[in-house]
Amino acid sequence: MPLHRHLSKGREVARTAGDHASDMFAPLAVIGRGLRHQAGWAKTRWQATPQERRGPTLFLTAATLIGIYLLPHGLLFALIALMASAAWAGRTPKAPPAPPAPDVADVKLSALYSALTPYLCGPEDANPLYHFEGSYKSAFSSWEFDGEGRLCRLELGYPAYFTDTEPTARARIEQVVQGKAGRAREYRFDWDEESNRLRITAMAPLPTDIVAQRFVAAPGEIVLGFTDEDGTARTIPVSQGGTTTQQPPVVWRTGPRSSEPHLLALGVTGHGTSSLLRSVALQALPYADLVVIDGAGTGEHACLVNRPGVHTVETSLHGALAALEWATHETDRRLAALNAARHAGTAPPADATRPLWLLLDHPTELSELAHAEGRPDPQDLLELPLRHGRAARVTVVIADDLEARDRITPTVRATTRARVLLGPAGPDEGHAALGAPLDIVPAAHAPIGRGYARIGNGAPVRLQVPATVDPLDDEAPPQLRDAVIALLPHRDSRTEAAPAAPPRPERAPTIPADGAPAAHPVDLGKTEPMIRSRPIS
Repeated sequence: MPLHRHLSKGREVARTAGDHASDMFAPLAVIGRGLRHQAGWAKTRWQATPQERRGPTLFLTAATLIGIYLLPHGLLFALIALMASAAWAGRTPKAPPAPPAPDVADVKLSALYSALTPYLCGPEDANPLYHFEGSYKSAFSSWEFDGEGRLCRLELGYPAYFTDTEPTARARIEQVVQGKAGRAREYRFDWDEESNRLRITAMAPLPTDIVAQRFVAAPGEIVLGFTDEDGTARTIPVSQGGTTTQQPPVVWRTGPRSSEPHLLALGVTGHGTSSLLRSVALQALPYADLVVIDGAGTGEHACLVNRPGVHTVETSLHGALAALEWATHETDRRLAALNAARHAGTAPPADATRPLWLLLDHPTELSELAHAEGRPDPQDLLELPLRHGRAARVTVVIADDLEARDRITPTVRATTRARVLLGPAGPDEGHAALGAPLDIVPAAHAPIGRGYARIGNGAPVRLQVPATVDPLDDEAPPQLRDAVIALLPHRDSRTEAAPAAPPRPERAPTIPADGAPAAHPVDLGKTEPMIRSRPIS
């Protein structure tokens, strides 16, 4: 007889013997389980008995046992009763083990595979990669979940006939993936058109607790916000949550040697375009003069009124036109002065080299009002500062609503090559605002100041604007208001507390014998140089 048949027969004999043994010893197992339950019950009752009652309890137990021993056949009846109660207590079998929890990958990836199948399945494909009875393991090559069971990385393949070069087809797949993976996070989609692979990465949230402060940057460099570590090769120290950390900034370089001298910021209503404008103003004030135009007229920039270096803050159409006309003449004057100094071989005058910043918040509101009144469009007055501002040291920053993108003049759109988009926006809106397709799908609910930036011909990067609230807003947190107030050129009695009154002397001052008043030292020095602003002519 072959060896394997001997082994098979031996296994059958052993299995049969085990089954008979389990049937034979089943009553003993029940009684043993009941005795363990009774022993545990007795131990629990004994531990719950107070210390002063344990002695009487032991006495009554001993008396009961002696009585049972003295009765005729008492021990036999006691043993029978104990076995019967143990069998009754052990009659409940062991609870079956809980079924294993379903694998999160099988549940979520199967749902994602089923959702992608109608868009990636071709009716004429003989060997489809996606079909309604298929498995996700045939299309998904690698995946990763975090500790909370959320998808954080996925790589999948798609058929070659899928139109991955069309933005509409891409947007449809990205929307499906975000809907199944969770709309509360941002996802980066890396389309590899050569190998028909799509890599999806869930991006970590950017820090939102960085407040307005003095950033480590050279004159002419503006820190628009902060991004991911792979978005820039530079980090700067910032104060974050009471400690100093290193964060990667989004730096916009201005000045005569900048290829992107002007900035256009578009955003969804309530997502921080005015805060971005205040942040830029606070960073430019130490070395530049400002002209601020608040087209919305909401007083978001009233904290800059009468500040050193701020020429004017206009909210009306008449004031905005006068300020922009002055800026046009000032740009022309600067160009003439710089050209004359260049031809004469002398140093240019200081008033022609000091940077001038034009900050416009919602200028399209003033454009509509100007059209209704038959007056010049304020955006048309920006043509000279926009086209020749780099040579004249004039920088234009425009912030407006995303819905007003079509009302921005072509000159403004063509000359503002530094772009910022704040708030959640669709693929078409992101492409129109940044001038390039956005490979990041925004979250459904983005915090204030969250968006994307594109400087020149670079790739769009994520952006989180520092919290720069209006210090005149009573509803803003006090610590955020104090951070903005500390950056203003001088103290303002409208927003800062008045200095404490000097203490009253306990007694009247004494007059010297010669009758001359006591001399007190007088300090005429200034803690910081004051910037004298020039009035608009």
